[in-house]
Amino acid sequence: MITILSGGTGTPKLIQGIVQIVDPADINVVVNTVENTYISGNYIAPDIDTVMYTLARIINEDTWYGIKDDTFITHETLKKIGHDEILRIGDKDRAIKIQKTELLGKYSLSEVVDIQRKNLGVKSKIIPMSDEQSYIKIITDEGEMSFHEFLVEKKAEPEVENVIYNDVNPSTDLINTIESSEMIIIGPSNPITSIGPIISIDGVKKALKNVYVVAVSPIIGGKPVSGPAAKFMKALGYEVSSMGVATIYQEFIDKFIIDVEDIESKKKIEKLILEVMTTNTNMKTIDDKLSLARCIFG
Repeated sequence: MITILSGGTGTPKLIQGIVQIVDPADINVVVNTVENTYISGNYIAPDIDTVMYTLARIINEDTWYGIKDDTFITHETLKKIGHDEILRIGDKDRAIKIQKTELLGKYSLSEVVDIQRKNLGVKSKIIPMSDEQSYIKIITDEGEMSFHEFLVEKKAEPEVENVIYNDVNPSTDLINTIESSEMIIIGPSNPITSIGPIISIDGVKKALKNVYVVAVSPIIGGKPVSGPAAKFMKALGYEVSSMGVATIYQEFIDKFIIDVEDIESKKKIEKLILEVMTTNTNMKTIDDKLSLARCIFG
């Protein structure tokens, strides 16, 4: 059994490669929840749904959010009658969110996600990092913002001064899942806002130190592959590089995979992490994703 720590873009791409060489039934995915919120009365769990849709093979790969070939009739109608949603939510995607919202009246988030992933034919277990309501605050030069305000409404343009998320308890299966895994894979998701909230939960770092952990850097040539990771890393005092990511993860990882473009940093990183490998980590095709997955297990 392997367990993957995931956010909502880079790691799901890697998951597409991993499921080619590992039985999906032998995969657990622990997912960040700090971006979860309510929009138009419905519970939104962006990273959870992206992982779930990826494993169900229905993810919209143009946006890495929502369901492919979805329609937006409800969203456009709401807009016409004066209700402006911060996120453009598709009709099929909205149906999943409506059910999730109703089920949360009876079950924990972990139980709801388990129900939905089974309904979608997903064999891998998807584990929210916490069943408690978590949140993240982005402190900027324009004031405090929610993640969606910063990323969607402000298009990640303000300068970031700090990133704060609340303390939450681990979901019921989180620690046991990590401890009982043969390998933990930290995917190439944002180390501050996606992976950071997971590893900050009480007991997670301790559990990771007793398992073989492989991490993939989301930074190539001093730039994140996608998203505003650079602004978040700078705000918290980390160098925007694979070396900076290594600094964040050094106390609990055994193997670190960086892009060939960062090969000059390899010796420097090896002072922090025992095994450092270089390969193409820019996943543009399914062959790229499969090749990176093989490097993880090689």
